[in-house]
Amino acid sequence: MVPSSASILHACFLLLFWSDRLYANVNECYSSIISFGDSIADTGNLKKLDSISDVWFPCPTPYGQNFIGQTTGRCTNGRLIIDFLAESLGLPLVQPYLRAKGSGGGASLRQGVNYAVVGATALDSSFLEAKWHNYPMVNTSLEVQLSWFKQSLPSICGNTSDCRNFIGRSLILLGHIGGNDYNLPFSEGKKIDEIKPYVTLVIKVIISVLNELIAMGARSLVVPGNFPVGCFPSVLTVYESHNEEYDPITGCLTKFNEFAEYHNTMLQAKLNQIRELNPNVVIMYADYYNSLMQIYNSPHEYGFTKKGTLNACCGCGEQYNFNMTRICGGECFNICDEPDTYVSWDGMHFTEATYKSMFKSLFQGPYITPEFYSQCPTKPISQVGITLSKSI
Repeated sequence: MVPSSASILHACFLLLFWSDRLYANVNECYSSIISFGDSIADTGNLKKLDSISDVWFPCPTPYGQNFIGQTTGRCTNGRLIIDFLAESLGLPLVQPYLRAKGSGGGASLRQGVNYAVVGATALDSSFLEAKWHNYPMVNTSLEVQLSWFKQSLPSICGNTSDCRNFIGRSLILLGHIGGNDYNLPFSEGKKIDEIKPYVTLVIKVIISVLNELIAMGARSLVVPGNFPVGCFPSVLTVYESHNEEYDPITGCLTKFNEFAEYHNTMLQAKLNQIRELNPNVVIMYADYYNSLMQIYNSPHEYGFTKKGTLNACCGCGEQYNFNMTRICGGECFNICDEPDTYVSWDGMHFTEATYKSMFKSLFQGPYITPEFYSQCPTKPISQVGITLSKSI
């Protein structure tokens, strides 16, 4: 007997209904997301600072062109990892703290609050200014973000007991952070050996904030490592080198990737120590480095072209389409025809396609330790990244 069109439609309805019911229960894993970090996670904090101070917002149009067709404060053409993660957990997109604070919306942050700011560093700006004579536009260091978090808690969750419960039921993203601490001296042409001693200081701050969050009641935290920065169009352009310094397979600068691995190895060692002291706390290391290296090693397997692997999609330059003085959104820039086939959006940040691939390999794959998906199911990747929210 051939089923009628009505019965087929009914079956499809039931499938969608129970699928939504299943992944709505994902929300039972975490009641909210609390995020700290830099431009890899900022969903609008620096844009808000731009409107209330003299801070220049560095991610204007065409940033956001593939999201809702306008700038949102995200330094990419579309969405970030945090956006895919929130949707996969059945949570609204995570609101930037400074925007919500400006509208007095403490209650609206109970399902997610983001303190990350474009350009943020782990170390305080006064330290960076003294050391490198080059420092962030505004002091939004990790400890400053933590202070914002503490200040905002009474409006979000009320008394100490309720706030401890709120923090304990939240997924906390502690980074990406630390990359800008190294990018500042790199931009001045400092050598890697000059910068290596400061890795210890950067990690010390990350671990200090991690311990404070645990003391406040945190029970589930994700701490990302550093990227393979030797593959960034910005680094490849500024540090043009001899042939033997490039990886023969990826074309990345080996010494910069080795520096990132040095940071990551030290960070993981410290995280292991914290795990031993806090056996009831789940501390997940997010391997951003290898999540990206799988793309650089086999770009076609992930939908990226050879040209799109090391060249910026949006920029104004020659070999890598990047120029430090004429960046994406400035007076001179061109945009690639197919951003989804490019790894880098502007030479310093990634495309939405890259963030989506990273989300999948991290939160639905093997690049978070301990594995995230074995502890908390998330929506299939085919159901993530298709819904718009008013909370952007």
